[in-house]
Amino acid sequence: MRPNIVFIVADDLGYADLSCCGRRDFSTPNIDRIAERGLRFTQAYANSAVCSATRLALITGRYQYRLPLGLEEPLAGKTDVGLPPAHPTLPSLLRGIGYGTTLVGKWHLGLPPSFGPRQSGYDRFWGIQFSAARSTTTRTSTRAANPICGTATRQPAPPAT
Repeated sequence: MRPNIVFIVADDLGYADLSCCGRRDFSTPNIDRIAERGLRFTQAYANSAVCSATRLALITGRYQYRLPLGLEEPLAGKTDVGLPPAHPTLPSLLRGIGYGTTLVGKWHLGLPPSFGPRQSGYDRFWGIQFSAARSTTTRTSTRAANPICGTATRQPAPPAT
């Protein structure tokens, strides 16, 4: 049986912000339960001080400055910069061997329609496409205009290369 993989990336979360890591005045029981039952990596290095570059490095496994997106921050409405859909990513590789992949939260690696989680290997996405600084919870009449969107249709895995 293959293991489930839950990878949590949180902007502005410090190591001691979780009760499983020593926080005494705030409780995070659900994350504590995941940490208790799974594998914990307690030493890590964030390769960038900004979210897009860090996310890019994590999703591609590459030094962020090897792609144009890693040099851009903030993205602030730049529609021509993003994670190229053809570039291999951790979710696309996992999907290629039969895993289901889901992103919940912030994408912030390029704006639709050219870029997005569905184009980069995720079967499902629920979250915001861009920076939290730009997000709102205002509902609009059209899904395209709404910063919060969800998709639940599984796309077939791309052919192996």
